[in-house]
Amino acid sequence: MLGLKLPTDPRWVNIVEKNIEDILTDHAWCEQKAASTAVSLIVGFPEYTDLVQEMVVLIKEEISHFKMVHDKILEHGWVLGRDRKDEYVLQIVRYFPKGGSRTTQLVNRLLYAALIEARSCERFRLLSEELEDKELAEFYRKLMVSEANHYTMFLGFARQYGDRKEVDQKWSDLLSFEAEVMKDLGKHQSIHG
Repeated sequence: MLGLKLPTDPRWVNIVEKNIEDILTDHAWCEQKAASTAVSLIVGFPEYTDLVQEMVVLIKEEISHFKMVHDKILEHGWVLGRDRKDEYVLQIVRYFPKGGSRTTQLVNRLLYAALIEARSCERFRLLSEELEDKELAEFYRKLMVSEANHYTMFLGFARQYGDRKEVDQKWSDLLSFEAEVMKDLGKHQSIHG
């Protein structure tokens, strides 16, 4: 369903198990950045009323997810750590060239967002199935469903606003690029890396 061309190596869960505090901190910041992305889409493309309406809903959901992850951090007696660069996202956003029409810029941003949500969904599925901590596994199972919905929403908007054939080609090419990026990632205690 997600279309990802390179699945996460299941051994990544071993890294997670040994670094729960780092993973939860990284995850919290991912949720905050997802909310920020939704805000920036509203600011950048206010004339797309249906997108604005959905982004308002998404902001609320992502901030609630941030709180849920932050609560998990507090339950363990930890505090939210500092944000770190997300090497995965940095590499992905370099894929499309800068510039182009407003529609092209919007479609590209929607495709980035769809891809990030798809990879998060795939990773959360893996955590839900493989984590020894069953409570945390269930937590990630519930979040996996949300990520899948976000992925399909962003991809749907990209197809709605752009030429469907061009968008599907861009999506396929982006998936191939992402698979190459993932070959070097998956060895760190972060959600995407």
